[in-house]
Amino acid sequence: MSVVGFDLGFQNCHVAIARAGGIETVANEFSDRCTPAVVSFGTKSRTIGIAAKNQLVTNATNTVSSFKKLHGRAFRDPFVQQEKNNLAYELVQTNNGGVGLRVMYMDEPHVFSVEQVTAMLLTKLKETAESNLKKPVTDCVISVPSFFTDAERRSLLDSAQIVGLNCLKLMNDMTAVALNYGIYKQDLPDPEEKPKIVVFADMGHSAFQVSACAFNKGKLKVLGTAFDTYLGGRNFDEKLVEHFCVEFKAKYKLDVKSKIRALLRLYQECEKLKKLMSSNSTDLPLNIECFMNDIDVSGRMSRIDAPLRSLMEQIQLRVDDISAVEVIGGATRIPAVKERIAKFFGKDVSTTLNADEAVARGCALQCAILSPAFKVREFSVTDVVPYPISLKWSIEADEAEGFHEVFNKNHAAPFSKVLTFYRKNPFQLEAFYSDPASVPYPEATIGQFVIQNISSPKDGEKAKVKVKVRVNTHGIFSISTASVVEKVEAAEADEQDMESGVEAKNQGLVEAMEEDKSVQQDHPEAGTQSQVQTDEHPSPPPPESTSEEHKMGDTEKVEKKSDKPPEAKKPKIKVTNVEVPIEANFVWQLRKDLLNMYIENEGKMILQDKLEKERNDAKNAVEEYVYEYRDKLYGSHGKFISEENLSRFSELLTETENWLYEDGEDQSREVYIEKLEELKKYGNPVNERYIEAEERPKLFKHLGQRLLHYTKIVDEYKHQSETYQHISAADMEKVEKCVQETMEWMNNAMIVQSKQRLDYNPAIYAHEIKAQLSALDSSCHRIVTQPKPKVESPKSDASVNGLNHNEDPKAETNKTVPTSQQNGECHTNEKETIAMDLD
Repeated sequence: MSVVGFDLGFQNCHVAIARAGGIETVANEFSDRCTPAVVSFGTKSRTIGIAAKNQLVTNATNTVSSFKKLHGRAFRDPFVQQEKNNLAYELVQTNNGGVGLRVMYMDEPHVFSVEQVTAMLLTKLKETAESNLKKPVTDCVISVPSFFTDAERRSLLDSAQIVGLNCLKLMNDMTAVALNYGIYKQDLPDPEEKPKIVVFADMGHSAFQVSACAFNKGKLKVLGTAFDTYLGGRNFDEKLVEHFCVEFKAKYKLDVKSKIRALLRLYQECEKLKKLMSSNSTDLPLNIECFMNDIDVSGRMSRIDAPLRSLMEQIQLRVDDISAVEVIGGATRIPAVKERIAKFFGKDVSTTLNADEAVARGCALQCAILSPAFKVREFSVTDVVPYPISLKWSIEADEAEGFHEVFNKNHAAPFSKVLTFYRKNPFQLEAFYSDPASVPYPEATIGQFVIQNISSPKDGEKAKVKVKVRVNTHGIFSISTASVVEKVEAAEADEQDMESGVEAKNQGLVEAMEEDKSVQQDHPEAGTQSQVQTDEHPSPPPPESTSEEHKMGDTEKVEKKSDKPPEAKKPKIKVTNVEVPIEANFVWQLRKDLLNMYIENEGKMILQDKLEKERNDAKNAVEEYVYEYRDKLYGSHGKFISEENLSRFSELLTETENWLYEDGEDQSREVYIEKLEELKKYGNPVNERYIEAEERPKLFKHLGQRLLHYTKIVDEYKHQSETYQHISAADMEKVEKCVQETMEWMNNAMIVQSKQRLDYNPAIYAHEIKAQLSALDSSCHRIVTQPKPKVESPKSDASVNGLNHNEDPKAETNKTVPTSQQNGECHTNEKETIAMDLD
C-alpha cells in the first residue's frame, strides 16, 4: 500500500512519502517541493499548482486560491461574506446553500463547490506522489487545522473521496508536527517518569496555532491547543498593502483598489517585501514598474512589529514546566514573531524542524504507523477534542429536557462513550458545541440523530437503549451504534451472565462508560487495538447523592439516582443487545447523489486534462522538431542531405513554423501528429545517416580487434603453444576459417562503404556489423575457451589405504555447516515488511 502524507495548506501544499530509508518530501514536475494551492481554469483544461499561480494576475477572475477556509460553510456565513470582498473570483450560493466558485471553464460558465476545487488540488498532489513512488496512490493521511469543526472536516473528507483517496486519518497540523518531532528523539523520559513538555507554535499564511504536548518514550499526548484564526502571514501582507494603498493615493493620486490586477500585483510585491524584511533590518525599497496607468511607484517600509496573541492561558501550564518551544510555519521567519514568542516563554525558540515540511512529514509518519507494510518504531499518539461537545435529547410528555456534556475541551481523542437511555418510542439526540463563542464557526449544532425502531417491551416498561457516541480518528463526532437491551428466558442461565448494575428507570441519561485511550493505546483507529469491559459491577451510588463517578481501569460509569426502587433480579434470564438503525442528519455533509456527481465530473475533467496535455505535447513535438532540425541541417547533419532535399526540407520547416503560429495555433492532436510525420519523412533519413556514420567506424574497429584476437590464438596454436594444444585441430581449423571469412567480409564492406556518398543511404548498416561480430564470437569463443583436461596425480601407498598424507582424518568433521543448513532451511527467511530508518 502507499504511505503518503499530504499537507494541505492555505497557501502552499507539500507531499511526503515513506520509503525504506525513511520519510522524504518529494518534488513536483518543476523540481519544487512546494506546490501552491491554486487552481486556474482555461479554455481547454485546468492548471494546478505552480502553473496556475503564474496566472493569478493574467487570468485573475478564473484563478482560485485561498479557498481552504470556505469548507463546510454556508454562503450566508459572515466569514464567507468577508472573504468575498478580498477575492478576485466570484463566490455564489450553491443549490445546497454552500459556497460555489464561479469561473469560465471550456468557454462556458461553471460553478464549482469548495469540495470540488480542493479535490482538484488533491488530484495534483496525488499525481506528484505517484510519479515519485512509481505506483498508484490510494491510502494517505491529510493534515487539517486543529481548529476545524466537524462540518469543515466532513467537507474535506468529501474532497478526498471525490478524487478516490482513502484518507486513513485527518491529522491535526500540530499533532503531526509533534509526531515528527518526538519519534526521532532518543532522550525522552521513560513512561513512568515525568514527561517532557514541549510547546509548538505554527504561524502559517492564515492562522496561528499553539499546542502543548507531553513526551515519553514511545508516547505522545497532546495536552491542549489554542489558536487565532485571524492572525497569519496574510495579515502582515494586508497591513503592508493598506499602508501602500494610502501612500500611493497621496503621492501618485492612484486608487489601487479600483483595479483588481493592480491590487493583486501589489499583494505579490508586498509578500516579497515581507520575506526580505525577515532577513534584513534596514529600510527596504518597494518598486513596481508600470504599476497603474503606466506610472512607476516607489515607497519605503520599516520593519513592523506584528501583534502576537498568546493563547497559552487555556492550556493552564506554568512557563517553568515547558522544556522547549518549537516554531514552524512561513510567518515565523519574521523576527518580530519569534521575538514575541521567546519573550512570552522566557526562553529562546527552537527551529530544529523544517518550517514548511514538518506537517507533511508527520502525516507520512502517521500513515506509515497505520500501514501494515512498514515497520516503524512504536509510538502512540493521543490527540484532544478542541471544543466541548454536548448532547440534548427529545422530550416526552412527562419529561424535562435532557442535557449532558459528553466531551469537555481537550478531552482525549479518539474516544468513545456508551450512554444509556430508557424509552418507549424512537427519540432524537442533538449534538452541539457547548461553548459557541470559542468556535470560529457560526453554527453551534453538529447534527441530529434519530434512534429508530424503539418499542416498549411486552411488560409495558421502557426499553433500555445503549447509544455509543464517539469522536473518531478524524476528530469528527458521531453516534456510531445504538442497541436495545432485551431480556429473554433461557433454559439454563448463570447469574454472572445477567445484566449488572442498577435497573433504575430514569427519563434521561443513566450511565456512561468510557474507553480511555490514554490508558490503553490499542484502538484500531489509533493504529492499535483496545478492549472495554462492559460487565463491571460498580457499587450503587449513596442515597444522598444524585450522581457519582466510579473509575475501574479503562471503564468509567456514571449513574444517576432514580426515584423508583430497583427491580429484583430475575433468574434464568439472558440479556442480548439488538442493534437498531440510526438516522443521522449533519449540519454539513454532501448528499450521496451530489457526491457521486462530483466524482463523475472530476473523472471527466481529469480525462480532459489528459487529452489537452497530449494535444499540447503533440504541438510542442512539432515545434521542437522544427527548431531542432533547422539547427542540425546547417550544422552536424548538413553533409548527410542532398542540396535538393535540403532546399525542400528547409522550406517545409519554415512553412510549418508559420502554420504553428497562425492556423495551427489550436488544432487537434491528430493534425499535429500528421504534421510531425510529414517532417519526419525528410528528417529521419538524414538523422539515420548521421547516426550510422557515427556508429559504423566504432563497430568496424571493434570487429577488427576481435579478429586480431582470434588470429593471434590461431598463430599460437600453430607455433605449438601449450596454452591451446588441448584444442583439437579440427576445431582450430573452424576458428581459422571463420576468421578468414569474417575478415574478407569486413574488408569488402569497408571498401563498398568508402565509395558511398554521405547524403545517400549507407551501403553497410551498423546492425549488419553487429551480426557479423555476434556470429564470430558465437563460432570461435566457445572453442578457444575450452578448459584443459585435468591430469590425475599418481596414487601413493597411503592413498591406496584410504588416507591421503595431505589430508587430516578429522577434516570432514571440522567442516563448517552453514547456519541455514543446520536449521534445515534452504533459504533465509525474508521479511515482508519494510523497515524504516528513523535514527
